[in-house]
Amino acid sequence: MGEHTNVSPQAHTLRYIESTLPLPEKSLIARIRRSATKRRGIVSGIGDDCAVLRLPRGHEALITTDFSLEGIHFRRQWHSPESVGHRCLARGLSDIAAMGGEPIAAFLSLALPRKLPQGWVDRFTSGLLKLARSAGLTLAGGDTAESPDRILADIVVLGSVPKGKAILRSRARPGDRIYVSGSLGGSAAALQRLLKDPAEKLGPADFPRHFFPEPRLALGRTLRRLKLASAMIDISDGFSTDLHHICQESGVGAEVAAASIPRATTGKHPQAVDLLTALHGGEDYELLFASRKKLSRRSLAGVPIAEVGRITRSNRITLIENGSKRELKPQGWQHFA
Repeated sequence: MGEHTNVSPQAHTLRYIESTLPLPEKSLIARIRRSATKRRGIVSGIGDDCAVLRLPRGHEALITTDFSLEGIHFRRQWHSPESVGHRCLARGLSDIAAMGGEPIAAFLSLALPRKLPQGWVDRFTSGLLKLARSAGLTLAGGDTAESPDRILADIVVLGSVPKGKAILRSRARPGDRIYVSGSLGGSAAALQRLLKDPAEKLGPADFPRHFFPEPRLALGRTLRRLKLASAMIDISDGFSTDLHHICQESGVGAEVAAASIPRATTGKHPQAVDLLTALHGGEDYELLFASRKKLSRRSLAGVPIAEVGRITRSNRITLIENGSKRELKPQGWQHFA
């Protein structure tokens, strides 16, 4: 996605009206509609009761939905509106990537407090639509409503995959090798810093994977096309938790080499995050996949990949560190825990 910076409203595609309140619903929808780019596969988008979409011949639909809740997934004092919009869509796109799919359309439902400046909404939309254009999908509909005091954004993303070719979590088998893309722990490290010192000013230059994560769409498609992944998931809840998801769905266990986990480097004076942050931190949106094959290459679709372990017949996940073994329990993000 390149480097992201906080820029003035005049530098954005949208022209901002810095009113103290969001525009009335019809005006707000019309404003977003003018900014949304219609692409192939969208017969009719915003403006009707339903969007009319066309799937490619011989393909199946992929559908995913994700909340972005103020105070849970973002805070206005930490995240720019552009970052919130980007992250909102990135969550859904990462799910499409994990299935080896191609995104087609997104549907956004926004609940906004009455006193939220319209400029914030414009910048949120700008960040979301910038990622949409990069990913090649259309914002094809949604809903708006007034909320009591906080922002709620619900994103639904529709994608497609050739019939019978979706990469599921349930097909890992003993002997498969375990791989991850990119590096882990960078987003969680940013959150740790912000929670420790809420007044600290951190931005994309310090923690790019937190503020503007890049869904691994090209990598997911490549793994599907080359038949390299037997099972796959995106790392949104943390490596330990998401590996457990694969093992549970596949009825297998795993062994993981601690020294092989690719740990993110962060900050102005780059340092690697600690192992626990890399293992359990969420919102990396990297891909975790099992493969029947030994992949000799160190990158795929322009993204680094690393072998970190193997699928086993056991019903548990073991972490091997400095010659000793211990159980790796799921300690990533879990609502209500």
